[in-house]
Amino acid sequence: MSASRKFRISIFVVLWLLVFGYESLRYNYLGHWLHADLPKVMFLFPPAGWIMFYRVDDTDGRAEVWGRIGDKRELIDPHRIFATRWIGYDNIRRNVLVTVLDPAYERAFGRYLRRKFPAYDGFDIVQVWTPSVTKEPGRQIRQTVHRCD
Repeated sequence: MSASRKFRISIFVVLWLLVFGYESLRYNYLGHWLHADLPKVMFLFPPAGWIMFYRVDDTDGRAEVWGRIGDKRELIDPHRIFATRWIGYDNIRRNVLVTVLDPAYERAFGRYLRRKFPAYDGFDIVQVWTPSVTKEPGRQIRQTVHRCD
């Protein structure tokens, strides 16, 4: 490959990365920092940037499992609940625990928790909801969805 061709490819890659980085940060970060409505680059870049073609909402939700011993509650690490041994694959970060909020899984999940964590008297399955990640990032609403005794 000629030096000229390598140079042109390198320039293209650098420009593409700059444009892609700009488009990824334009709406949620650069526009807020500069207090301006920045123009969108009309390429095939997805509106959410690096996460490609997934739809990203302003709200966020997840589930937490709290173990009860007497009057005390203790948050159980989700990695202990669903231990995966696959290197580089993390279901917890992919929010697999949110499926336990479904009432259809309440009894089976309760049996699973009692079998896996016999030291606890019971469990609280809690839904954690962030109404607006961009406007109120620290605000979280917690609601106990069901209890496993």
